[in-house]
Amino acid sequence: MAFGYLIVAITAMAVTVFALQNGEPTPVRFLVWAVDGVPLAALILLSLAGGLVVAGVPLTIERWRLRARLRAAERRVAELEAAARAS
Repeated sequence: MAFGYLIVAITAMAVTVFALQNGEPTPVRFLVWAVDGVPLAALILLSLAGGLVVAGVPLTIERWRLRARLRAAERRVAELEAAARAS
């Protein structure tokens, strides 16, 4: 558990240093939308967060489906075990 906290602390420090070193204002344009003066670090970190969400949503859905299948299989095993004991 302490190792996990150490990894989180090191990652937080790295993100902080990254944000402090990349604070230059950058214009952002997408189709008809435009924003001027967005810090470069914020732009990169928001892009990373967006990528994690795009990758994480399908994985979460698949995990939910697999858990549902596991619960159904466990119920079926319990039914078969009950039927075997009754015989």
